[in-house]
Amino acid sequence: MAELSRHRRHAVRAGAAGVAALGLTLATACGTPPGDKPEGAGETAGLAEDPQFVWAVTGADRQVHESVARLWNERNPDQQVDIFFLAPTADEQRRAMFQDLQSQAGEFDVLGLDVIWTGEFADFGYLERLEDLRGEVEGVSLEGAIDSAQWQQELYALPYSSNGAFLYYRTDLIDEPPTTWEELYETGTEAAQEAGISGYVGQGDQYEGLVVNFLELYWSAGGQLFDDDQQQSTLLEGDAAATALDFMTEAYDSGFYAEGFDSMVEDDARALFQAGEAVYMRNWPYAIPLLEGEDGEESAVVGNFAVAPLPTFTGEGTTSALGGLNNAVSTLSENKDLAREFVLWAATDPEAQDVMASQSLPPTMQSAYEDAEDPNLEVLGEILADAQARPPVPGYNSMSLDMQESVHAAYLGQEDPREALEAMDQSANEALEQE
Repeated sequence: MAELSRHRRHAVRAGAAGVAALGLTLATACGTPPGDKPEGAGETAGLAEDPQFVWAVTGADRQVHESVARLWNERNPDQQVDIFFLAPTADEQRRAMFQDLQSQAGEFDVLGLDVIWTGEFADFGYLERLEDLRGEVEGVSLEGAIDSAQWQQELYALPYSSNGAFLYYRTDLIDEPPTTWEELYETGTEAAQEAGISGYVGQGDQYEGLVVNFLELYWSAGGQLFDDDQQQSTLLEGDAAATALDFMTEAYDSGFYAEGFDSMVEDDARALFQAGEAVYMRNWPYAIPLLEGEDGEESAVVGNFAVAPLPTFTGEGTTSALGGLNNAVSTLSENKDLAREFVLWAATDPEAQDVMASQSLPPTMQSAYEDAEDPNLEVLGEILADAQARPPVPGYNSMSLDMQESVHAAYLGQEDPREALEAMDQSANEALEQE
């Protein structure tokens, strides 16, 4: 592997036990861990006898969303909200909201959108423009969360919840977490050989998680998918894309990636690391209490792991894909003013955001992390401060599908890397056009 710069960076590290107390949940772009199906998905919560507007949001983290809605209702007894809980998977959520909008049914006033859907819904004309509220969230919400809520430099949603990725590492095998990907590769390979286990687990299957893993490598090499105006793809500018793909290819060829990496999703990686069979893992914070053996969970790594930010290729800074949800106002809403009040309140009210933090859903207000009594919430805040939003362009869904196929085939050696990157560049440009 090519020699890379070893400049040190400020690294935030957290003991596993401390973060376990935080009890954060997964946002796989952003729902529940694979296999979990929230109760009551596809039904109304019944929080108000005479609701004035309806909030459509994922059935994942149902109790948290209900707590937020109840707080609003307590403060606004004559302007109450009810929740329609959507299905657990992102595709089903997206489909349900599109059906409501395309059919002109207008059942939903507030739309709880995955952070990658802003551009698509806005480009179809389904979202009210919220640019006049920018001053209310800038300096209040995490910068990456605001980025994910806009399309063509204008806000069409407001931040609600967030999430970021951690590097998990074995403290009984690794003294300090790596600051570069090369250091991770070298120390992981050595430790894995000595312990007779795998070096690294993550999300390598052909799905959205693979795109997230690739983008984190790509961003950490200095790449950006689009120009500042989101007018054209810049995927092939510089060598960031090739650097990221080369790393994945070598990691797979050399056996640094665990056997079966090419079919792993979040919980597959978590299970292998939890069994003590890997040195490093890229995953969301939901894994921490499971690895700590809470609620009778069997774990071979209790007391022998910690978390840190993901490394970069230069050793400077860190990066993570941003997970979470934004709230938007449907253009079909018959109560747009009230819906606007709600999405702004959910984004900027300290008590509403504290409700989320107290129930394990990472908030988007910067102050929730700065003022946190739990130092591990501050750790997540520092990671989220540098987290990047996947570009909320209109064709993200189709671009992601193409990237999944190209990246998967390329790192497995089934497609020429250059051809794969050129295909991804073409898909990125097409994603800027209305579907």
